Order: sequence, then C-alpha cells, then structure tokens
Amino acid sequence: MKLATLFASALSLLAQQPRISNARLETRPLSGSLESTFQSILSAQATAGWVGYAEPMVASELSGERQSCLWNGGGYSLEHSDSGVTVAAPQTVKLEGPTHLVVLYRVENHQVGKIHTFTPECDLDAGGLTFIWFTGVAAPDSVRFLLSIAKNASGTTRDDMRMADRAVSAIALHADPSADSALEELAASSQPEKLRRQAIFWLGNSRGRRGFEVVSRIVREDPSDKIREHAVFALSESREPQALSTVAAVAHSDSSPRVRGQALFWLAQKAGQKMAESSINEAIANDPETEVKKKAVFALTQMPNGEGVPLLIQVARANRNPEVRKQAVFWLGQSKDTRALAFIEAVLGGADVLK
Repeated sequence: MKLATLFASALSLLAQQPRISNARLETRPLSGSLESTFQSILSAQATAGWVGYAEPMVASELSGERQSCLWNGGGYSLEHSDSGVTVAAPQTVKLEGPTHLVVLYRVENHQVGKIHTFTPECDLDAGGLTFIWFTGVAAPDSVRFLLSIAKNASGTTRDDMRMADRAVSAIALHADPSADSALEELAASSQPEKLRRQAIFWLGNSRGRRGFEVVSRIVREDPSDKIREHAVFALSESREPQALSTVAAVAHSDSSPRVRGQALFWLAQKAGQKMAESSINEAIANDPETEVKKKAVFALTQMPNGEGVPLLIQVARANRNPEVRKQAVFWLGQSKDTRALAFIEAVLGGADVLK
C-alpha cells in the first residue's frame, strides 16, 4: 500500500509538469525555502534560464495574465513570449478545467527577470535554455516569494510594473488561504497605488468571500476616491451574491460624485434589470450633482438588450433638468434601436413629445 501511495503521488507530481521541449531540463525536489533556493541559483547563475513549479489553483474562469493553453489555442515559446510566437498546438483537449497553476521565472543577470503563469497542459519551448523544475514547493512558500517580488518590483518603470502585476496575479491564482492575506497586505494604504489597484482587482475577481469582504471594506472606508472607484470595479467582477447590492449602495451614498457615477456604470453592465433600473432612476431623480445624473443617463445606454431605451425616452420626455434631458436625447440619437430612432424622428418632425 505504501509503495502504491508513493507511486500515485509521483504520477500526480508528474501530471502537473508541463510538456517542456528544447530545454536542458533538471527536476529537483526543493530543499529549504523557495527564496533561499532562488538566491543560490541566482548567485551561481552563468547564463539565462527558467525555473518553475506547480501549485493548486483557485477554481475560477480562465482570466487575467495567466497563459492557459485551454484558451491560448496552442503551445508557448518562452523565449519569444513578448512577440506572441507560439509552437504547435497540443492534440489533446481536456473537458475538465485545470486544477494546478504552473509558475515560471526567467532568471537573468543574477535576478528574476520575468514571471509567467500557465496551466500544465501547455507545451512550452524553452529556447534551448536550462529549465529547473522543482517539486515539493509549499503553496505558502510560493506566495511569500511572489509577495516579496511584487513589493520589490513596484517601481515606476514599465518592466517594474509588469513584474509586479504578474507576481500579484500569480498570487491570486493560488488556492492556498495565504494568498488572501498576501493580497490584503498589497491592498493596504501603505502600498503604492498601482500595486493596490492590482491587488484589489484580484481580491474581487478571484478570491471569493474573503476577497469580497476586503474590497467591501475598502469601498466603504478608503479615503482615496481613485481607490474606491477601482474597488467598485473589482466588486462588479465578484461572483459573491452580495457584490452588486454593495455596488448599488455605493451608487447611492458614496461621497464622491465620480465614484457614484462609476458605480452606476457597472450596475448597468452587470446587475439585473430590476436592480440597475432602480439605482439609475434613483440617481436621475435624487442625486444632488447634475454630473452624476448625466452619468446615470449614460449608464442606461449600457444596459443589455436595449433595456435602457424606454427609460432614456422617459427621461428625455419628462425630466425637469434641461441638461439631463439633453443628455438623454443625445444618447438616443446615438442608438440604433428602432424605438430610439422613432423618438428622434418624432422630435425632428416637430411632434410634441418632450412634455
């Protein structure tokens, strides 16, 4: 039984390793922490190479920076990744989604130069470089290492920002609870704004209930209008049942007209017709700022399947604010909806439809 268990474990580890070609491949069990092991590799490095391992992944839609061969349509040339060059597509199509995430680091000039994330069914071409594949990397250890990279790479250059972004997205795709704590740390007010925005997005997009709670607190309490505005977007990406009702509350009560307007925009895009109509009509009728009322009118154009057109016509006909009526007529004029076109034709024809 013990031998069978070890054999099954070995097969499981092997199954999570991507198909790697054109590489000097070395498979090693991790000894010590991931950070200390990386420091040893970087200190001894003579030429560029790749280091990778696999971790259990959150169950979510295929999204973000991760390169998944389920949607990428083929393999991936690691040494030509910036130009989008790919290798031959795999012949097997898996009906079930991936359970593991492959995290890859390109090491060059005695430092980590790039981070990529894939799923194990990918065919990867390493461009003839050394490729070290680690087994036995604990998920919290992986998260800690990526967290340190995200913080250290959060500079102002494009390469810095790309490195930090990819480290944050890799953290977010780890199934381990330590990823929640790491993202919450990156979303804290003490961190640079660009790093906070990435962390907040992934908390809403991929971290379930814990992420929803953190982003909800940010949208209620953060003093930065820009951060609260971004938190509204992150909530609109959440699959938690309370997320859109929280966005509706922001549309009603946030202190910033800009944040209220953005909340209305995302409600129109993501909420059901009843919730979107209620929030938008409330803003058009009662928001103290004309600019928010105008954004609410625009939000009606974002409702799916022309659901906002009758409301736009109603606003154009009856709203007491001339700026709001003008905005409604403008957006009706931009619409290809037959109801909107009929209304505009009636207006141009002199019909008394604006009373």
